[in-house]
Amino acid sequence: MSKILRILNRLNVGGPTLNVAYLSKYLNKKYHTEVLAGHKEPFEGSSEYVLNDLSIPYKFVPDMYRSIDLKRDYKAFKYIQNEVLKYKPDIVHTHAAKAGVLGRLAAYHNRNRPKVIIHTYHGNVFDGYFSPLKTKIFLAIERYLASISTAIVAISDQQKNDLVNKYKIAPADKVHVIRLGFDLDRFSQNSDEKRQQFRSFYNIQEDEVVITITGRLTAIKNHCLFIEALQMLKQQKPKLKFKAFIVGDGELMEPLIDKIKQTELSFCRVADSNYLADIIFTSWRKDIDVINSGSDIAALTSLNEGTPVSIIEAMASKKVVISTNVGGVKDVIKDGYSGFLCEQTPESFVFKLKKLVEDKELRDKMGANGKKFVIENYSYFRLVQEIESLYSFLLKEKN
Repeated sequence: MSKILRILNRLNVGGPTLNVAYLSKYLNKKYHTEVLAGHKEPFEGSSEYVLNDLSIPYKFVPDMYRSIDLKRDYKAFKYIQNEVLKYKPDIVHTHAAKAGVLGRLAAYHNRNRPKVIIHTYHGNVFDGYFSPLKTKIFLAIERYLASISTAIVAISDQQKNDLVNKYKIAPADKVHVIRLGFDLDRFSQNSDEKRQQFRSFYNIQEDEVVITITGRLTAIKNHCLFIEALQMLKQQKPKLKFKAFIVGDGELMEPLIDKIKQTELSFCRVADSNYLADIIFTSWRKDIDVINSGSDIAALTSLNEGTPVSIIEAMASKKVVISTNVGGVKDVIKDGYSGFLCEQTPESFVFKLKKLVEDKELRDKMGANGKKFVIENYSYFRLVQEIESLYSFLLKEKN
């Protein structure tokens, strides 16, 4: 039996937790997995329930948080290093940035160095996060970490191209493209019933088009663009009947509300019940399948993305999607086929959003196309098979 130590940034809502959960649960029994995770930020939704629902044991790494703090980070590094020493894994597989730094260093600089060290990039922090100087420093660190890694996993073709050619982090033969995988069944089940449940609760009229955006309320997700596009949409003549839902939470909740106050748009806070408002904030929700069923259009306005889980789940719910053309988004959305890709301007966004709001037949056609694509390409069965093949290949090479 081969032992795997899987290390995750933090247990917050998003793709990395789901990736870790499905791999830990469904890998061949010849692999034994232990999971270490950092701590989420106070405003982030917890994803502990994902691992708990699948009966996956895990331990928190003391002092491992998203933000950079050299004193805390060193303590977290020593903790992981000690776990590697005790567990003696054959494979250390890290997921996302902070875990990738501390986990790979702790594995490589260890008396019990594992045979294989792998890192999965679920996104990157090289665009839209830090100043040019800090970005150069992080790139230098990532290049060193790639040199001590046995393999790198990119979650899209675009991401591999960025890692190899744009940022020159690793050579092409070290980077393996393995798309994320999810349990998408619940997004197809009882859709009509869920739609009725959602729209009845929020008093949504049959002819109102619901536009939903899901994600952390943080700068990189660029919700300001979403609000600006909605304001322009409301000013269209003749007026269009729509309602928007902002699903998620974060440090920009109040600044976003302040921005809405400067427009003609009305809003409903999480604890309020003004469901006649143009924009309704829901905070974090576990019933995304219900929200997707009740929605008509799924939106994404990010400045940078790896593979956006919210869009894949919406497509599995047979919803048309509209997104800024960033990162690995174009590997998921085929422009004009399953949705629209836009420039990072409200004019570009609202031009295509208006088409979707006005044309139900177009929404239905694109939604059906998108569902077929993600069901075929983003199943966790495929994810597990491809990761198993990579593990087997790398261990065989080392042996």
